Amino acid sequence: MSRICDLTGKGYMNGFNVSNSNVKTKRKFYPNLKLKRFYIPEEDKWITLKVSTSALKTISKNGITACINKFVKKGSI
Repeated sequence: MSRICDLTGKGYMNGFNVSNSNVKTKRKFYPNLKLKRFYIPEEDKWITLKVSTSALKTISKNGITACINKFVKKGSI
């Protein structure tokens, strides 16, 4: 199961854990993803997407159809 947003394409970022003695070890910062079902009235069906919480805010602001069209045009999906 990949940890990538279905709409925006957000994935993990690399970074370091830094200890008290300043020893750095590699780590990953994962995006805040949620599995969410959306209803598309134009197609009269439900779809399940794994989206980041920032994408959820965009969807609630603009609507699911507008967001899907925007991200398809942008080339993210």
